Amino acid sequence: MQIWIDGDACPGVIKEMLFRAAERRKMKMTIVANQSIRIPKSDFIDAILVPSGMNIADRRIVELVAPGDLVITADIPLAADVVAKGGQALDPRGELYSDANVGERVAVRNLLDGFRGEGKIMGGPAGFGPREKQAFANQLDRWLAKAK
Repeated sequence: MQIWIDGDACPGVIKEMLFRAAERRKMKMTIVANQSIRIPKSDFIDAILVPSGMNIADRRIVELVAPGDLVITADIPLAADVVAKGGQALDPRGELYSDANVGERVAVRNLLDGFRGEGKIMGGPAGFGPREKQAFANQLDRWLAKAK
């Protein structure tokens, strides 16, 4: 099992939490991004730099993910692709995507995207704070406990 990080939009505090978890659990972790991201020296943490472009990092993650892997991403279409390959995806706000809920989340995302396109919804998600960080930490701990 491995953890993959969609690195371009992942909050720094979440990346730091993941780096510590990889070291503590001695679990392979790879961050995929289209810009250079500083990672700690570790036998367990790697980075893959992909060219800039729409969804290139996402496509690379989908190519590499294996059943049982976990992908950290806020990108719901990427989460759906990961789940279709037998993995799970965890949003930096703490929502775990699986077969049981990813279809519904894609439908809601598409509906909201349509409303935004029509100008019926303005703005994006609420700010990222301690509550979201704690929700992520709790969900990550649960996943790691099952991954043993």
